[in-house]
Amino acid sequence: MTPKKNQELELKKNSVLYFSIGLAAVMLLTYVALDWKTFYETPEVVQNLDKPDDIDEILPPILINLPPPPPPKIQAPPVIEIVPDDEKIVETVIESTETDQNTEIAKLEDIEVADNDIPDEVSFIVIEDVPIFPGCEGADDKRACFQEMMQKHIRKNFRYPENAVEMNLQGKVNIVFTIQKDGNIDNVKMRGPHKILETEAARIISKLPKMTPGKQRGTPVKVPFAIPITFKLQ
Repeated sequence: MTPKKNQELELKKNSVLYFSIGLAAVMLLTYVALDWKTFYETPEVVQNLDKPDDIDEILPPILINLPPPPPPKIQAPPVIEIVPDDEKIVETVIESTETDQNTEIAKLEDIEVADNDIPDEVSFIVIEDVPIFPGCEGADDKRACFQEMMQKHIRKNFRYPENAVEMNLQGKVNIVFTIQKDGNIDNVKMRGPHKILETEAARIISKLPKMTPGKQRGTPVKVPFAIPITFKLQ
């Protein structure tokens, strides 16, 4: 039996080839469509942005008008006053004060001598005759005896204030007093850490006895004396 169709005209014979060609054509068209670039015309305003500004050429330059400098000052010439001549001045002759063989020597009785050149107050350290504390009249070193008797007097009359003990107050009170020309104690000054301790130190000094005043060249003088009193809790 002979076939009715011509085998050379059979479409299914080259179907795979046709399919491959069609697929390749579609892929080529797709690639071209994706990479296709479209260019638009750039506006004139945007194109002018790349050009340098011509503003400096359009705007007029700014001018700053400075005020004119002040005119130079004309200094007037100094006025010369004509002073009339002074009257004739009589020169004073200064005589020499040096002595010579014609100088008269003054008598000793005519020379004035100061009645007293002894100071009114002399320090305890430099005074010739120190004040004598009662009980030191016969001591060889009255200065050392005075200081020793002062320490004994402080220890004998020392009393720690109760308020100071309660407040835990302690410290050193520096005292300065003056032994007057009559031997009395006066002008007491003190400085300490608290008023309570200063009051107690003043009480101790107020109990000092009357002393023999200090003397400078045999004349009684005022003698200041300084001593510390230490308050310390046991």
